[in-house]
Amino acid sequence: MAILLHTEVVEPRPGHRLFVRFNTGVSGEIDLGAELWGEIFEPLRDEALFMSAHQDAVMGTVVWANGADLAPEYLLDLLQKQTRDAA
Repeated sequence: MAILLHTEVVEPRPGHRLFVRFNTGVSGEIDLGAELWGEIFEPLRDEALFMSAHQDAVMGTVVWANGADLAPEYLLDLLQKQTRDAA
């Protein structure tokens, strides 16, 4: 049986970055600066709104005060890509 991926820890950081720990044990800092486009995400370019990021206990992912959210699968893929690109 597959484990449903979700976040366990979400910590907003300056510069549109998030520290995220997943239930798989994988963790790291994700740069979302290039991802903040479109009607729901562009307002997150405001650092104060971005810093409202938190763990949604029901959905198991990151959410913001304006209703924006990102799927844990997307966040994990982005973390892995950024980690590879930095190596």
